[in-house]
Amino acid sequence: MSISCSTSRRPLTLLFLLYFILFSNYIFASEQQETSDPAQILVGERLFLEIRFAQSYYSNPDKPDPVLSSTKTTATDLPGAFAGQHMNCRACHMVDEHADNTAAGMRSYADFARRPPIPMRADGRMNAPRNSQQLVNIAIANDAGLAFHFDGQFATMEALVKATLTGRNYGWLAHEQQQAIKHIADVIRSDTDKGELARESGGDYRTLLQGTSARIPADFRLAQPYRINVDQASDSEIVDAIARLIAAYVNDLAFSRDADGLYDGSPYDQFLIKNGLPRKPAKGQTAIEYSRKLLVALKQLKKPEYISASTRFDTHQQEFKFGPAELAGLKIFLREAAVNNQRVGNCISCHAAPDFTDFNFHNTGVSQIEYDAIHGNNKFASLHIPSLSERNASHNDFLPPTMKHPQASGRFIAIPTKQQPGRTDLGLWNVFANPDEPAQQQHLSDLVCSMVSKQGGLSRDKCSVEQLLPYTVARFKTPGIRDLGHSAPYMHNGMFDTLEAVLAHYMQVSTLARAGKVLNAAPELSAMYLQAEDISMLAAFLRALNEDYD
Repeated sequence: MSISCSTSRRPLTLLFLLYFILFSNYIFASEQQETSDPAQILVGERLFLEIRFAQSYYSNPDKPDPVLSSTKTTATDLPGAFAGQHMNCRACHMVDEHADNTAAGMRSYADFARRPPIPMRADGRMNAPRNSQQLVNIAIANDAGLAFHFDGQFATMEALVKATLTGRNYGWLAHEQQQAIKHIADVIRSDTDKGELARESGGDYRTLLQGTSARIPADFRLAQPYRINVDQASDSEIVDAIARLIAAYVNDLAFSRDADGLYDGSPYDQFLIKNGLPRKPAKGQTAIEYSRKLLVALKQLKKPEYISASTRFDTHQQEFKFGPAELAGLKIFLREAAVNNQRVGNCISCHAAPDFTDFNFHNTGVSQIEYDAIHGNNKFASLHIPSLSERNASHNDFLPPTMKHPQASGRFIAIPTKQQPGRTDLGLWNVFANPDEPAQQQHLSDLVCSMVSKQGGLSRDKCSVEQLLPYTVARFKTPGIRDLGHSAPYMHNGMFDTLEAVLAHYMQVSTLARAGKVLNAAPELSAMYLQAEDISMLAAFLRALNEDYD
């Protein structure tokens, strides 16, 4: 199209250009307003990066924490992303710190270790007992209710954050919780606008948290619910305010969605879009019902339109594609019952689409396999696991350390070693009916009772905590499985380096479960029927859930 530049048309052209510029500026401003993060998220990110809350900074601010000198991976040590500093949240929940290193790459708020290293203290612990969870999508709404950590310890993200800042991963021992709270409040009160984070993120904490000063940049001006007068607040109130802000930041981490709130970032999502397949449950439909309907729709798809391998991911070493292998893997993933000798993944019993998690707790045999590999076959099944009354009578012998019981052994939230038989991780068992963890008890009791009654273990009217406790042994929360390429190694203990290894585990443990050889096995395991030739197809589908998370 050509535009006339004659004298007679010039005023109209100029008027058009003026309107175009004004309209473009309006659209740009609107997009900026829509895409700009609220102040609580920006401030929460700053606090997520804050290094001064750590116990090592409290004890010696001028001496860096040596645990950060390197980044641990399953294969080797890399230069530490936070070398010369002190512990912060990002040290275990990385993003692009090692994006340019071919031995590492991007993360979706996870790290590279099986179990992350933690600051050394008098208790001799050198690693957290569990793998760092991927934080993206960690707080999405669901019908099952919120329960955070692999064992469901926390009812809210705020509670999780506060316990982390004042807990062992930051170097604080159980009896030092009040000392940690006072220290964090002191850091906030004494902060100046001279530090790098302060210069980039709105100024000193006192001014920023009060939220009224004209010096605060507009992007960092907190809304009223997130403000606090640091000079008048107690130590605990300040730490609670900090936890709210970090929680706002973490709760906002999510995988790509379109304007309608539907996932759109992975080859799998693009395959659904291209073929006009449903991308979310219909009104009144559960996630597992939707997943079953999706399998029916796939069977009826006579000529699927694939996502061709014409491009590559920016942050994964793979092509952006969804082809016949991925589709075959998806069908195995969705299939719950064998028909004409078809393979059955039964994966949707715990990983129903579109979120690919049921937000619940299951025993997939991982603790048992790890323990028996160290101590010998059937040793896990022969462990003495106390009843509720025995556990209550000897809290220190069996349960994790808390402020009320700082000397507790934590023997069942431990890393198993040859030198310490009897120490392992029983997951949900550590929290369920634990009097030191009152916030979650009703929710967890309802969840476990519902699961057990559906499986025929107990009727709902017989769900006493005494009867339910054995059913919690070695149960861990189901993680989401989107973008797994950015969160290896896998499982609660980081036991497996590849998706193929995870799938081989399920082949093994499902066979053991059918033979009655897995203690407190998830019933879903017995319905899995996989062969070695299924693994490559299932792995192809799982990799099609990757996306360029940024």
